[in-house]
Amino acid sequence: MSSVLNITHSVTGQSWKWRSGDVDARDPGFQPDDLVTQLLLARGVPRDDIERHRDPTIRGFMPDPSIFRDMDCAAERLADAVEAREAVTIYGDYDVDGATSAALLIRLLRDLGLDAGHYIPDRLMEGYGPSGEALVRIGDSGCRLIVTVDCGAMAFDALAQAKAAGLEVIVVDHHKCAADLPSAFALVNPNRLDENDEAASHGHLAAVGVAFLLAAAIVRILRGRGYFVNRAEPKLMELLDIVALGTVADVAQLRGLNRAFVAQGLKVMAGRRNIGLAALIEASRLNRAPVCSDLGFALGPRINAGGRVGKSDLGVRLLTTQDREEARSIAAELDRLNEERRSIEALVQEEAEAMLAGQHNRAVALLAGQGWHPGVIGIVAGRIKEKTGKPSIIIAIDDQGVGKGSGRSIAGVDLGAAIISAREAGLLVAGGGHAMAAGLTIAADKVDALADWLDERLAADVTRASANSAMLVDALLTPRGLNPAFIEAMEGAGPYGMGWPGPRIVTGPVRVIKCDIVGKDHVRAIVGGDDGASFKAMAFRQGETALGQMLMHGERGRKYWLAGRAKIDDWGPTPKAELHIDDIAFAD
Repeated sequence: MSSVLNITHSVTGQSWKWRSGDVDARDPGFQPDDLVTQLLLARGVPRDDIERHRDPTIRGFMPDPSIFRDMDCAAERLADAVEAREAVTIYGDYDVDGATSAALLIRLLRDLGLDAGHYIPDRLMEGYGPSGEALVRIGDSGCRLIVTVDCGAMAFDALAQAKAAGLEVIVVDHHKCAADLPSAFALVNPNRLDENDEAASHGHLAAVGVAFLLAAAIVRILRGRGYFVNRAEPKLMELLDIVALGTVADVAQLRGLNRAFVAQGLKVMAGRRNIGLAALIEASRLNRAPVCSDLGFALGPRINAGGRVGKSDLGVRLLTTQDREEARSIAAELDRLNEERRSIEALVQEEAEAMLAGQHNRAVALLAGQGWHPGVIGIVAGRIKEKTGKPSIIIAIDDQGVGKGSGRSIAGVDLGAAIISAREAGLLVAGGGHAMAAGLTIAADKVDALADWLDERLAADVTRASANSAMLVDALLTPRGLNPAFIEAMEGAGPYGMGWPGPRIVTGPVRVIKCDIVGKDHVRAIVGGDDGASFKAMAFRQGETALGQMLMHGERGRKYWLAGRAKIDDWGPTPKAELHIDDIAFAD
């Protein structure tokens, strides 16, 4: 990767590199279509496959569901249940991926004439994943067929209890698997170690994506049996709004099929056909069609709030209700719980950061606190990861000396695999996850041993990942070139998210005209360029950093290059461009 503007050491100490080709939008002959092509190429799209990725469709990326192990077995069993009108319970995780996965299958089965029940465990009382006790209780209620979604891949004891009780459990998951698999009737998971290469290439799917493939397989089987001779087929495409929500909120990589899910799901969501989602959009005070970032920062956190600090099944109930008044009531409750979650999160984060300041330099930032709320530890882990640039794990220890932990990783460091290995080494009561996120249960007296073990196992990976890090840039443009038309052109290579990064641009040279602090530690600046153009720039949570201090107190009149994400500010009567700053470098 070649250098951008010969910048090898920015204010934050980084070099600036082109993500791919040199896209200099300052060239008078530059065309927006050139930008979209370059953005796609920079994200690994082969030149001869550009058009398929320019407009990602389900038809263009959907695999045959039968390529996945146990998929046909699971679909045949559920098709049998539909025809026989058997009792079926969907057992989901309490986060957005679990809620959307459960809602998708419940809505599908309802459209097929079968009213399925649901069970969402309480985060605080039951913890992650299916418990044997809960599965047996469901069986005792008269339901002999259970589908777990977004959980179950590592539930050896629970599924063994269910099998002993004569229950059939279908597991639909995406978390990493061990070499041995639990005793399930069927286990559908692209991350099974015995998957073929084509199926394994879809290991980036969220659980809701796997559930959608199962839904397609069920409909295909029933079609082959003549089930739809006298009834309409379910419209699977109308479920893509909740597939998009679960995919983005679970921070799944937006490449291939996932990108198609989100691109097409946003179109469905704009029509507000799902009564619950429409109510949630209204409660989130979105007065326009949702965009990809809204799924991760507005809608997803509200669904999550039910599982974090409220009733765990609120999300599933919202996404499956057919009653508008119930939808409005649940959406309002989730909005209130989200505000409560923010207050709890702020307290835990403050204590974690104070603890971090006294911690010696570890490869993994592992912080544990007595009485921390386990519903917010994943969010705080993400914040600590952003602050340190290292994998981070936050552990909440209860009064019985049991710790519940949640971790977030950086590119190039597989935290999920490390946590599974730690469990196998006897350091954890339970644990699992995927490359970028993991969860665990641990005895309080083993926390220090886990920290040492992770240090030894991941130090080389973290060092390598950090050494290879650089500020990657997609385009260089003048301050006047930073305008809504240019930003809209960049959206042609979207939607953007994890694994498909939003474009980062560099603009300048600019001078700071005025600067202040807004909200909690956010820096707001008005900057002007030599070409006479000025725009607003924001540096979030940077008030006390070197970057923020440079903007606030740097030498007035000095020129800078700014690197960041271009956004459209549409709050006023006329849309304007603004820059969310990631980094600064001197221009003179």
